[in-house]
Amino acid sequence: MRLFRHISSVPTDARGAVVAIGNFDGLHRGHQAVIAAARAQADADGRALALLTFHPHPRRFFRPDDEPFRLTPFRAKVRAIADLGVDTLFVGRFDAKMAAIAADAFVETILYRGIGAAHVVVGHDFAFGNKRAGNPELLQKMGAELGFGVTIVEPAKGADGQVYSSSVIRQYLREGQPQRAAELLGRLWEIEGRVLAGDQRGRTIGFPTANIDPGEYVQQARGVYAVRAGVSAGGETTWYDAVANLGVRPTVDGSRLLLETHLFDFDGDLYGRYLRVALVDYVRPERKFDSFEALKQQIAADCQAAREKLAVYAQK
Repeated sequence: MRLFRHISSVPTDARGAVVAIGNFDGLHRGHQAVIAAARAQADADGRALALLTFHPHPRRFFRPDDEPFRLTPFRAKVRAIADLGVDTLFVGRFDAKMAAIAADAFVETILYRGIGAAHVVVGHDFAFGNKRAGNPELLQKMGAELGFGVTIVEPAKGADGQVYSSSVIRQYLREGQPQRAAELLGRLWEIEGRVLAGDQRGRTIGFPTANIDPGEYVQQARGVYAVRAGVSAGGETTWYDAVANLGVRPTVDGSRLLLETHLFDFDGDLYGRYLRVALVDYVRPERKFDSFEALKQQIAADCQAAREKLAVYAQK
């Protein structure tokens, strides 16, 4: 997949694609429906499939003091988009200049002159331009005038009639329901990051952990999870069953929020390497223990509970 971190004066061979537009935070099943519609159009027209998205997320620009909310930070989103078979990814910088651009100027200067879209695909609720004044109907009108087609994709829904939504996925994660979030995503939800050097307390009680900072990810329910842990090396990711704790380690009077992951059947040094942690199921809430011995006994029980949940997941 080709990645362009600008949306003006792109090379001639990157122009003329069918372009799906959106923030695509989470790349959930609703986003996948938009991309699938763009893929079908691209195949029918014999053109490349491209995505246009924005970084940072507009919500971060307009509401910088909000608590973390991202489902897929930039690195994870790029990988997920590439996994969907997209040919070209255009990433527009969302800054004051982008926020101020009028809706009609967005269409003419970015879609038409900038990336040279041959056909544009958007969701039914797509809004663009200053004060979100642009809508799919305006996009269709201007597309007809400028010579490119527009497809509007209706909301995708699950079997229960629920519309796939990033906000609903965030709520499920905050409630400790990663399996419900996975249903809307079409895959397990992941946190990834570089493994930090810690105090190695886990190693002293027989449960070494790889710790990562949840950073800008949406804050899911604190506590213990059954997870799959992906260790990357040489461009490949090897997955292990694991148990993870998201919290501040109240037993040792901790204050920093960390995701601590204990990989089953793994022996190696992970410091400084990237780790992907995919949440399978919730085990229990975070709690404080009276002693390290009590903590050790609970971790052993957590490991067993996680193994059982992972065994059920593996059978699905």
